[in-house]
Amino acid sequence: MPAVSLDALDLAALLCSRVCHDVISPVGAIVNGLEVLEEEKDESMRGFAQDLIKKSARQASARLQFARLAFGAAGSAGATIDTGDAEQVARGFIHDDRTSLTWDAPRVLLPKNQVKLLLNLLVMAQTTIPRGGSIAVSATVDGEQATFRVATRGVSARIPPHAESLLAGETESGTVDSHAIQPFYTGLIALAAGMVVTFALEDGGVAIEAKRA
Repeated sequence: MPAVSLDALDLAALLCSRVCHDVISPVGAIVNGLEVLEEEKDESMRGFAQDLIKKSARQASARLQFARLAFGAAGSAGATIDTGDAEQVARGFIHDDRTSLTWDAPRVLLPKNQVKLLLNLLVMAQTTIPRGGSIAVSATVDGEQATFRVATRGVSARIPPHAESLLAGETESGTVDSHAIQPFYTGLIALAAGMVVTFALEDGGVAIEAKRA
């Protein structure tokens, strides 16, 4: 399977598309709610629109805060990130009626690429339970080196197609699109962090682990 050839401009463009995809829905809902407030006189409908705007604004904010840590620069080269901040944005990102999140990791400062890797593993974990379920994050830390485990449980849990090859930077066509960029980027982050990522099917779910290469 050929290695992906992707220049910096294409990588940036595809990541931007990925982030925009996450925020288009709640931002669109805010616009719709504002239009209802402008045109609707019925108080019950106006109340519904206000609730929609509040919920969608919180969702858009949560997704942008998550993207800032998971995909953004998050400080200068060699910077560290507080795992407590990672937990906070993760809870906002996962918050919905179908999926629950438990977080069992010490609050420490870790090299930024390790924390970015953990957040990207969380995104990949969501794709293993397309019908919702539970996600459990755990970590052990030895000095500045962490080991991560993200375990999911849910109906129809499975390892996403091509996830492992994309993590390795390989595809059948040698190219990636906006749908495949996130696991490919996760592989780049793992490489930069000096860590390897593995998937395993478990009873009723999937376990994703990341440890020192």
